[in-house]
Amino acid sequence: MRQSQSSVLPKPASPSTEPERRHQPVVERIAGWSIRHRKTAVLGWLLLVVAIFFIGQHIAASNVNSYDPGQSGQAERTLDRLNVSGPPPSESVLIQSRNPNTRFATDQAMRHAVTQVVAALHRLPRSTASGITSPLGPGGRSLISADGRSALVTFTIIGGNATQKVLPALKAVASVQAANPDLRIRESGDASVDRVVNATISRDFRKAETTSLPITLILLLLVFGALIAAGIPLLLAATAVISAISLASVVGQWLPTGQSTSEVVLIIGMAVGVDYSLFYLRREREERARGASMTEALRIAAATSGRAIVVSGLTVMVALAGLFITGVDVFTGIAIGTIAVVGITVAGSLTVLPALLAWLGNWADRGKIPFLGRRRTASKPSVLWTALVTRVMRRPAAWGGAAAIAMIALALPAFGLRLANPPNGGFSANLPLVKTVTATQRAFPQAPSPAQIVVTGTDLTSPSVSAAVAALRGNASATGLIRPPVTTQLVAHGRALIVDVRLAGNGTGATSDRALLALRDRVLPETFGKVSGISYAVSGGTANNYDDIAALDTRTPFVLAAVALLAFVLLLIAFRSLPISLLSVALNLLSVAASYGLIVLIFQDGRLQGVIGYTGYGGIVPWVPLFMFVFLFGLSMDYHVFILSRIAELRPAAPPPGRRLSAASRPALAS
Repeated sequence: MRQSQSSVLPKPASPSTEPERRHQPVVERIAGWSIRHRKTAVLGWLLLVVAIFFIGQHIAASNVNSYDPGQSGQAERTLDRLNVSGPPPSESVLIQSRNPNTRFATDQAMRHAVTQVVAALHRLPRSTASGITSPLGPGGRSLISADGRSALVTFTIIGGNATQKVLPALKAVASVQAANPDLRIRESGDASVDRVVNATISRDFRKAETTSLPITLILLLLVFGALIAAGIPLLLAATAVISAISLASVVGQWLPTGQSTSEVVLIIGMAVGVDYSLFYLRREREERARGASMTEALRIAAATSGRAIVVSGLTVMVALAGLFITGVDVFTGIAIGTIAVVGITVAGSLTVLPALLAWLGNWADRGKIPFLGRRRTASKPSVLWTALVTRVMRRPAAWGGAAAIAMIALALPAFGLRLANPPNGGFSANLPLVKTVTATQRAFPQAPSPAQIVVTGTDLTSPSVSAAVAALRGNASATGLIRPPVTTQLVAHGRALIVDVRLAGNGTGATSDRALLALRDRVLPETFGKVSGISYAVSGGTANNYDDIAALDTRTPFVLAAVALLAFVLLLIAFRSLPISLLSVALNLLSVAASYGLIVLIFQDGRLQGVIGYTGYGGIVPWVPLFMFVFLFGLSMDYHVFILSRIAELRPAAPPPGRRLSAASRPALAS
């Protein structure tokens, strides 16, 4: 029986009459136009990619800020709206003797090195080194460590572009170090840390670019057995990634998109670009192996794999759209970029891919790999995979039960998942800058940065506001959750009042969180909360960290529920089967849970840190579980859609279930 045109299930391949061609589904009509106008489709696609790339390159870099969720973001937005910037980036130069018995007060080499550092910094532009303070200057006693073995020279960087302005200072300090090999002279601070972070991320991104393409090409050569065919998925993926990153830079004029967006777009773009091309190419080869002409093979591929690509792309985009629900600005930018790259890849799979295959013809099979090319280009069934699937289908309950038990066992450790930020920002303790920061903190232990209360209103110098500040100071004690001193500063010509309050704890632990909640929920409502005409919000390091984790804890269940529900609805519409839709979503959730269990065992518990080369810290970065769910669920549903579509297509011909599943699973396994 023929399926209705509204069905998204692939129709079995059969000759079509001319009247039927007029009523072809949209996917087939798009592919048919691309095949007939192959040069126009291919060249038009390339010109479009080039145009988008140049538009993205010529648009000025965005200055759209990203804000934390909760009260922290509210305070940040208020200060940004009032054009109130934070303190300028500060840098410090640590001077230590390599001899543990040496003391700064009596060691002339250390004192001379301090003089050299100060002189070198004074020779730099004022924007690079301003407000230089030395342990040899007035009030310099605080710049000498308690044990007398270390000294600090501090300065600030004024103006923008601090990560570039700090470079001359780093070179100047390095020259002083070279002249004093018996001493440790190292610089660290806000700008130098940001510089290293940006450089590390950029280096890793370039490494990912240079390694992912060759590795992917090798895998595709093994799958297709021909060089030209293996290059087609890379071409589609590369053009989609370039277009999406360029579009993200355009959108970045209004929404926060940054380096993290580009990194994730590269990963997702390569994944779906290879997936969709592989399924399309595989189907086209199968039809040609059965004797179909190139045009007919491409038409059938569009009617089957093309439709599945549309459903799969929608499912992946639905999963990625879950990041919008988090309310976190950075995640919003990533969602925009990844949805764009999936949408572009789907569009390319329906247009330029069939056009390119029609244009190349048999040339797509050129460049065959010896001993492998003939079998791969003929698209012959895999003996190993067919035998394995046949065994599974003979005893589906036993194999399925064993797999389910294994997945559940892997998922059990996920109940011990602990969210925590890594020390040193997640960078290796062997990194020179991290060593310098650690040594500086050890020699000059400091209290964590204070909580920052941003107060706005009409009259911030009124007696009622002053009384609220006095009451806040009265709540501070040396042993309480709220610690002195409590300082105030009027900014933006009196339109905002910044109140700094120190909190108990180390800034990130449970004690600091309790102090923050006490400030927000009890102290401030009893002080500033009783003053009419004002509003306030609490920010700062502790507040930022707490609000980020709290937002993820609150929103993640909604993300999971919304993504799973929408995916279920899409599958139900696509396959018109309630059991299949429920089972597919359940299996995806189980696979994500098993993945959570694995990261707990491997990364949180540190069971393979010697093999993989990392240092566990007893926790998982707070945003990782959410990202894992969104990406794993989307890509896993991707494979489910292709396998189920192929099974549904083969079902009318009624081959044995094992052969049906084997034929459906081969492209997914290769992908």
